[in-house]
Amino acid sequence: MSFIILGDSFTFPDGDAATNRVYSYAKGFNENGIKVHVICFKSGYSQFSNGISEGINYYHPFGQSERNNFFLVRRWFNFRKYLMTYSILKKINKKDKIIAVTFYTQQLWTLLFAYFLAKVLKIKIILERSEHPLRDYRAKAIMHWHGDLKLALETKVFDGIFCISNFIIGFYREKGFSQNKLFLVPSTVDTERFSSSFNAPLPYQYIMYCGSLTILKDGVNILIESFAKIANNYPGINLVIVGRADCNEDDIIFKNMVKTLNIENRVIFTGKLSRTDIPAYLCNARILALARPDSLIAEAGFPSKLTEYLATGIPVVVTAVGEIPLYLKDNENAFLCEPGSSDAFAENLEFVLGNYEFAEQVGKRGKELTATIFNYNFQAKRMIDFIANNLN
Repeated sequence: MSFIILGDSFTFPDGDAATNRVYSYAKGFNENGIKVHVICFKSGYSQFSNGISEGINYYHPFGQSERNNFFLVRRWFNFRKYLMTYSILKKINKKDKIIAVTFYTQQLWTLLFAYFLAKVLKIKIILERSEHPLRDYRAKAIMHWHGDLKLALETKVFDGIFCISNFIIGFYREKGFSQNKLFLVPSTVDTERFSSSFNAPLPYQYIMYCGSLTILKDGVNILIESFAKIANNYPGINLVIVGRADCNEDDIIFKNMVKTLNIENRVIFTGKLSRTDIPAYLCNARILALARPDSLIAEAGFPSKLTEYLATGIPVVVTAVGEIPLYLKDNENAFLCEPGSSDAFAENLEFVLGNYEFAEQVGKRGKELTATIFNYNFQAKRMIDFIANNLN
């Protein structure tokens, strides 16, 4: 049997949070006897072609490494990816029956293509939702209409939805989606990525954030302000920020902040690092920090970076927002504080640094959660049972 992960919301084999979630799903299914194939459906120019990564077969049906100069040729490549994807799925289904295809997408045309595949190949289709489904569709009236149309299609076409939070389950239930077709899959992590002994990548101690450099989603501005409040008390510890901004405006804001706060020499922006390099940075940090604000985005989702933080056993300081408090308890397996307050976050950072032996014990208990509720294999078994028992 085969399980397909198809989408235009991630890249593979290298990428960001969505890519890590794809890896964890794929590895879990593979270890439970179901072959996984990953199809990168995005019309993006990439040096990657078809291949195998960590035992996972992946395909790039768009198949272009650079932009063609001719409009009609570009349109042909965009159309051809649909034909190529259909051909790939047909061959897989003939050789090793597909139990389901999970779609990572916010695009209307991809949703319509999912419906086509389900009817023609007679396969089950599942939507993956790890963020609010309308987060990108509220800016203008035309986008509002487009988002509502997309949502209506989702509720009528898909056989099931993997939801990262109870918030998203409640959202789709209110839109008329059947409760028994909605399945909670919290953030998952491959603990083996963080089980090795890594050489320190930097010559100093540091507090670290890793992810998208955003204000609304991850509150990087609050983290910078918090660090500035304690920096003079801990001259031997820097703040390392790994990742890139979703927009140039945010990037400028953060760079200007460190100048204004006079901590330019204490805050290091590494830019985006490869998936293979990140574990060494995380595992050698003094504290792993996430100052997630109280927002709709935070309430609906659950940060995959947080489960990666926990997998290291390093003390984690995080805001108690969304569903984070459902899994983590303050001073038990993480250090939680109120969202939106740089003072509160700074106090927690200072407490951990001043009580580090205790903090290490808390970090170890946080790591225990990644062997159970957040473990990729544990969740893969639940997903396989859901497909077998609820989608037939």
